[in-house]
Amino acid sequence: MPTYEIEQYELHTMKYRVEAQSEAEATRKVLNGTALPVDNGQEYIEVLEDRGLAVDEHRELAEALRDLGIQVDEVIPSIRSVEQI
Repeated sequence: MPTYEIEQYELHTMKYRVEAQSEAEATRKVLNGTALPVDNGQEYIEVLEDRGLAVDEHRELAEALRDLGIQVDEVIPSIRSVEQI
């Protein structure tokens, strides 16, 4: 039986602790990548169903998913990549 690696889009938050003179400066440090994340500061929120593989580029997979009862419209919901390993 084949084995697959599948990447799924998920929404997470990341917490940073920043020393700065103002909220704007602190926010700038986060946005420019110079803030340090808090250990264990990542929190899962949800699967991103509005992003995914374009059906136009993955027609066979989309049809097979529809045959399995998965609703597929313009994208294969939440899936970033599927690779047989």
